[in-house]
Amino acid sequence: MTHRAQGTAEMTAAMIISGTIGLLVVLSGQPVFNIVFWRCAVGGLTLLAACAALGLFRPAVISRRQIVLAALGGVAIVTNWLLLFAAYPRASISIATAVYNTQPFMLVAMGAIFLGERLTLGRLGWLALAFFGMLAIVQGRPEAGYIGNDYLLGILMALGAAFFYAIAAIITKKLRGVPPHLIALIQLTVGILMLAPLADFAALPSDLDGWTILVTLGVVHTGLMYILLYGAIQKLPTSLTGALSFIYPVVAIAMDMLAFGVRLQPTQIAGAAVILLAAAGSTLGWSMSRPGFGRRPMEQPEQ
Repeated sequence: MTHRAQGTAEMTAAMIISGTIGLLVVLSGQPVFNIVFWRCAVGGLTLLAACAALGLFRPAVISRRQIVLAALGGVAIVTNWLLLFAAYPRASISIATAVYNTQPFMLVAMGAIFLGERLTLGRLGWLALAFFGMLAIVQGRPEAGYIGNDYLLGILMALGAAFFYAIAAIITKKLRGVPPHLIALIQLTVGILMLAPLADFAALPSDLDGWTILVTLGVVHTGLMYILLYGAIQKLPTSLTGALSFIYPVVAIAMDMLAFGVRLQPTQIAGAAVILLAAAGSTLGWSMSRPGFGRRPMEQPEQ
């Protein structure tokens, strides 16, 4: 297998795994604080072993300033998980995932504000298209048994999750040269410290199935997913990494429909499709007049 083919396989596997996170979150039946705490705890142990095996625990690998920046990124990424997971039972996995994919536009805006990056007319056009997709989504609510009554709150939570993801990505851009596995380990450690006082240890799973879901979220959907994702990023060009990242929302929406029988309204299907198209166009640098051609792809943040 070639270097590129191996990276493609790793990225594809990472995105398929990511697409099933919402399914396990809903099936767990656990409070959101508990889910994210155990994801951080079990995933942290997995990445601890990976970092030790890679010999990353050396003083020259990361500076104190970089540790502080990684920790701040950890606060943002954990807040992102809390909001996204809380959005699933309110707006549905499908809608929350579609709204969450507005993150490229927030990243572009923050890059322009904090990093002095140029905001092009093309990206503003894709942003406007995504906004119309959002308007279509909020017109109705999907049909699904697990969705509560706070539909609009769920949409706002998904937007908030995208915002905090963009903050984490901006911080990560300032950590060039730091091994990504170590960044992720620091972020998960911060998550453990943040959520230990908030987790409800009296509401732990009472059966093997419940614990299996939490351990799977930590080992597979955090530890293994990070290892596959960062391995792929090191092997693939940015354009291919960006293109393969859209496997994630497709899988998430498919899982929602197959596992829970979710049925979106026609306007919501159109809105979700428009948001994903706009996110792809912005991320991959498509020209709005000739999709697939034009500007160089926008650099992908580490997730």
